[in-house]
Amino acid sequence: MKKLWRYLKKVIFSRFVITMLIIIAQVYFLFACLFWFRVYWPVITAVMSLLSVSVIIYIINRDQNPAFKLSWMIPICTVPFLGTFMYLFVEGNVTTKGIKRAINRRIEESAVYLKQDPEIRKELSDKPCSMSAISQYVENAGGFPTYKNTDVTYLPSGEAFLADLLEKLETAEHFIFLEYFIVAEGYMWDSVLEILKKKVEQGVEVKLMIDGTCTWITLPNKYTEKMKSYGIDTRVFLPVVPIFSTHQNNRDHRKIIVIDGKTAYTGGTNLADEYINQKTLHGHWKDVAVRLDGDAVRTFTVLFLQLWNVGDMRFDRRTFQPGEYEKYLVQEKSENLICDRSASADAAVDAAAAKDGILGEGKRSYVMPYGDGPNSYHNLAENVYLDIMNRANRYIHVMSPYFINDHEIITAFKYAAERGTDVKLILPHIPDKKFAFDVARTYYPALLKAGVKIYEYTPGFVHAKVFVSDDNKAVVGSINLDFRSLYHHYECAAYFYRCDAVLDVEKDFQETLAKSQLVTMEYYKSIPWYRRLSGQVLKLFAPLF
Repeated sequence: MKKLWRYLKKVIFSRFVITMLIIIAQVYFLFACLFWFRVYWPVITAVMSLLSVSVIIYIINRDQNPAFKLSWMIPICTVPFLGTFMYLFVEGNVTTKGIKRAINRRIEESAVYLKQDPEIRKELSDKPCSMSAISQYVENAGGFPTYKNTDVTYLPSGEAFLADLLEKLETAEHFIFLEYFIVAEGYMWDSVLEILKKKVEQGVEVKLMIDGTCTWITLPNKYTEKMKSYGIDTRVFLPVVPIFSTHQNNRDHRKIIVIDGKTAYTGGTNLADEYINQKTLHGHWKDVAVRLDGDAVRTFTVLFLQLWNVGDMRFDRRTFQPGEYEKYLVQEKSENLICDRSASADAAVDAAAAKDGILGEGKRSYVMPYGDGPNSYHNLAENVYLDIMNRANRYIHVMSPYFINDHEIITAFKYAAERGTDVKLILPHIPDKKFAFDVARTYYPALLKAGVKIYEYTPGFVHAKVFVSDDNKAVVGSINLDFRSLYHHYECAAYFYRCDAVLDVEKDFQETLAKSQLVTMEYYKSIPWYRRLSGQVLKLFAPLF
């Protein structure tokens, strides 16, 4: 009985229960207000109808993705009062705008540290290749330069990532930065944490930034204080608070590790046991990561510091102090790092270049790390993916855990397949979010009709976020093919061109493909009707969440 009472007390006074109770109280207050003012309901209805029409006119004339417009039109037209109120609340949220302004200020002040090397820009301009245009776009839209002198190591599983990471962490001499969406206690994080604690004792500076949902769901209470007691400087990005605010939807989904400004990691792998299959949640977990060594690490260092220097996100209104950047940026250029391709890999890449009409490039290898987020006007992450799809000649191969897209993405996939490009998608067979998977499957008929080949990873769940095309370009990062990643979250990735690692990505794709089952229309029709229906209904509101 005592154990039961202790358990109930723990649950009742948990952060989750308390937060939900506060949110329920806010919902009750909203509906109570409607009841109190019911006498004035005819007047309120007239005013709200006029306001709804005004909002609809405003939405139609906005420079915004049509998918978002449609998703807002439905609730505004069907339930004008609630739909209009929600739209005004979301678009006018002061807290969300304040956060975006603060992040943009950090981006502006750090822009000086992300200047494009003029020699590389001249090289790309004088001898154009399929990297030239996208490099120019990412520089103009996001302020992210393209680098040479960078080695790229592709890590085709969470297990490979952890083994490589533990070895590299041991070499740290000055600082270690970690920025993660999910950190959870267990074998993986404990293995990393032991090295971090040891490095702190050796005088290495360690900074850890974790998303607010992580501290709310996967970590014990006051975990940041525990980390600080080890000497690990820890901050939480947007702590979850029990008030209605749209900033709760803008999560830090990035996965970044920087070691001494010379080595960086990114990819899909978080720091929790399911990512290395120490814990089984949805069958076998397929994930990937990539390691950069050399000049391109500079961008990941600055990306980390931009959000870190915003502060602990508690929004005190004291004077905005300049962030510290130069201390952590390697000044000298790396030498003799050109993705170090083997002779056979070099021949394969050159052959692919010849097929694509790209001649005389020699060993022109480039790496372009970049980030994106809801603070940006440009849909940078989506446009990078679109550029790969629209320029592909021979093939586009993609792995993604989620597939909830706008018209532009779907059209690009269909157009690529219809012009004869080999388009293959690998999605999960055992999803972690069933309703999201229901929505993803609604796209199957149109894509299959266009000639896109869709596969589901039979052993379990694909969490890798990978694009690879024509044996010469690839993207690995944290960016899913869904509205949350492309519009709502803070994300990052690395684009690499004519590097040995491109062929490693394609090899891994083919090995994953061999374990996956082909989707056909017969397979789609065998999905229970209620699951297909739920996907079609939820698809209407997917852009908002």
